This record gives sequence, C-alpha cells and structure tokens, in this order.
Amino acid sequence: MQRKASAVWQGSLKDGKGTISAPGGVLSNTPYSFKTRFEDSPGTNPEELIAAAHAGCFSMALSAQLGGANLTPESISTSATLSFEKLDSGWTITASHLDVVARIPGADAATFEKLAEAAKAGCPVSKVLNAKITMSAKLEG
Repeated sequence: MQRKASAVWQGSLKDGKGTISAPGGVLSNTPYSFKTRFEDSPGTNPEELIAAAHAGCFSMALSAQLGGANLTPESISTSATLSFEKLDSGWTITASHLDVVARIPGADAATFEKLAEAAKAGCPVSKVLNAKITMSAKLEG
C-alpha cells in the first residue's frame, strides 16, 4: 500500500509560497508559506499536518487495541502537539504530545492506560517520528 501527497514551492524561502495536495481531496492546492510555518500567520504547514496525522493514527490504533480487549469506544478524542525547534543541526521535530480523552463503556483505568500505551507505541505515525512521544490519557466515566 502506498499513500501520496505532493507540494509545489515557488520563490525564495522567506518570500516564496507553496501549495500542498493529496489525492484524497482534503488538500487540494492548499497554500503554505514561511509565515504559516515559522510565524503565526493563518494557514497550514507540514508540521500541523503531521500532528493531525498523529492524532488520527493514534485514535484508530487505540480503537484497534480496545477491540482486541473486547471493548468498543463510544468516543476517542485525541489532539497532538508537535514541538518544532531550531537546534544546532537545524529545524527539528523534537517531540509529539498526545492528549487523549476517551469514553469506553466497561473499561477500567488500568486496562485503558495499558491499551493507550500500546496504541502510542504501535501507531504507525508514532513509529515514523524520531521524536520523544508523550501522552496524557483520560478515561471518562
């Protein structure tokens, strides 16, 4: 299985602009720039898209872990916060923190914690990130 996306960049780093596209249709010539990536201008950037991918991947991985334990989630809400820092070696994604709140009928806190940790470790996006991945997971009653 292969997944694809593409980007086109025109101009210099600071004054140029680019677009990101993916066949799924959500990203179709979506603009990005130096200001959306390194400053606080509205718009997307590659790191935001990685954070979205990590949150989505983890939620599905946790659902799979729960299914293996005969538990069905009512909801799993995950947000990912990527740390993007300028190191001596250049700009680097240094960490990703997952904030998870789940509603799972019949689950106890110990089982939830164990399955959430397994999902964090097993999520394909977690595996591809060479960064410290932390998590705060809360089971709602």
